[in-house]
Amino acid sequence: MTILIAGAGDLGTEVGLRFVAQGEHVVAVRRRADLLPAALDSVSLDLRSDRLVVPPDTTVIVVALTAGERSPEAYRATYVDGLAAVLDAVDASEADPRILLVSSTAVYGVDDGSEVTEATEALPSTPTAEVLLEAEVLLNRRAAHPVVVRVGGIYGPGREFLIDQVRSGASSVPEASPFTNRIHRDDIAAALVHLAGLEAAPPLVLAVDDEPARLGDVFRFLAAELQVAPPDETRKELRGAGDKRISNALLRSTGFRFVYPTFREGYRAVLAGEGIRHP
Repeated sequence: MTILIAGAGDLGTEVGLRFVAQGEHVVAVRRRADLLPAALDSVSLDLRSDRLVVPPDTTVIVVALTAGERSPEAYRATYVDGLAAVLDAVDASEADPRILLVSSTAVYGVDDGSEVTEATEALPSTPTAEVLLEAEVLLNRRAAHPVVVRVGGIYGPGREFLIDQVRSGASSVPEASPFTNRIHRDDIAAALVHLAGLEAAPPLVLAVDDEPARLGDVFRFLAAELQVAPPDETRKELRGAGDKRISNALLRSTGFRFVYPTFREGYRAVLAGEGIRHP
């Protein structure tokens, strides 16, 4: 049997390696396959222009695409057109795979701090989030066994934006510090492998850790760990869009367990230099 990773960047590569560790044959597709580890059966291919061939024994496809820029045009070319190319390839094959699509909790335009579950209606508040929802609709319309995984902010090895902000003294606590939702790279990779292996996977899953955390609390924690000055709380900047508490209750109910259940364990691992970011 074959597992196909469409979009083998940092996350997709980690997912592929975890499948290999379980004894699976993994085909990993990306534009530069020379960057992939030897354990993966690598294919250099641009889904926007090249024809993908899905092996007939493919049982699972993980679609983990990444847009090169944050514009609606780039998002559509990557997430909608790229996914369409994968679905076309499935239609042209003899395979009948479960397809897991890595999407985002950004499709929820909630900004009042309320709880969000799989039952919450997705009402995007940005053009890029609208494109992500369009990709989800496409998957559900065309795939026989779709699983949409809406992921919170991914952090982990090499994903140190907040750490760099705090270390440089550039962090500040926005007025009415919003709830933020995140998940460590290793946990979301493990969750995707877990969902792929379930006898009956939910068609929609929210993937975040156990604790929605106010941004100010995360900044203060990182400052203490780094032993630097706490974030500026005098500027009272207006916060950006989005203030919601994502629930991971459904994911946990499937039997999944986190290595990094909150940002504290996860960021401590990052600060300790654990793990690598795949190119």
